[in-house]
Amino acid sequence: MSEASGRKALHVPSGLAGERVDAAIARLFGLSRTKAAGLVAAGEVTLDGDTPAKSDRVVEGAFLELTIPPPAGPVQVRPEVVEGLRVVHDDDAFVVIDKPVGVAAHPSVGWTGPTVLGHLAGAGYRLATSGVPERQGIVQRLDVGTSGLMVVAKSEHAYSRLKDAFRRRTVAKTYHALVQGHLDPLRGTIDAPIVRHTKHDYKFTVGRDGRHSVTHYDTLEAHRFASLLEIKLETGRTHQIRVHMSALHHPCVGDLTYGADPALAARVGLSRQWLHAIRLGFVHPESDAWVEFQSTYPADLAEALEVIRDAD
Repeated sequence: MSEASGRKALHVPSGLAGERVDAAIARLFGLSRTKAAGLVAAGEVTLDGDTPAKSDRVVEGAFLELTIPPPAGPVQVRPEVVEGLRVVHDDDAFVVIDKPVGVAAHPSVGWTGPTVLGHLAGAGYRLATSGVPERQGIVQRLDVGTSGLMVVAKSEHAYSRLKDAFRRRTVAKTYHALVQGHLDPLRGTIDAPIVRHTKHDYKFTVGRDGRHSVTHYDTLEAHRFASLLEIKLETGRTHQIRVHMSALHHPCVGDLTYGADPALAARVGLSRQWLHAIRLGFVHPESDAWVEFQSTYPADLAEALEVIRDAD
């Protein structure tokens, strides 16, 4: 195999004969299926000298060559005050913000939109310097499409204690979610491991080899088309609530990524999942007193819920 300039080449072994090109690349070079397909689409792959389609099949002994671009450089925090992002609490140890939809927690490769850290930098906040530069002060994250409460550490001591609190699961994280249909039982616990989706890098799914994931839910309102749930997370996996609800065939209303009904999403006027981090509680890292913060539904979620209520 050649490593020069990111160029890799080898002959297809017998065990992969008959596989799709993108699947063969993924297995041979340890890439995701999505990344492999992207390299094929970008013309970075040749098979016996020709440019294949990702669905072409490989044969034993075929000469497969590809170029893997070098990893992107470190992303930077771009100071930018974000309209609609509200500071709920601010002291010397941490800041709690109410994040609107469409805002990421921190910069990342491929994301060019606003971030919580960018807002705080633009507003003049000084945060803990622990962690990689683009995630300094971050002790928890919310999806871009999920709104609600999030805490960011300002002091090094607060960063250490809050990270430990999240790791030990002593932080009370409460969400409200509007999900399709009615759960049976109306109150319960979902204990199902979560793993990254094998075909789509941006998705997760319930899988035997996944990470331990526990979600507790309670039905607050049951309506004709959907139910309003209060959800408490025991663990904090990426997309945990969305994945667990989808696995029960009750996806969050508007969550098209995880199987929500597009007609219902259009009816309630949502282009994102109905999911909001409504309460956040933890032991203050300096005073050791229990502190708790609460948020209200943003306009898009409140209006969608009224449509569901009116449909009764």
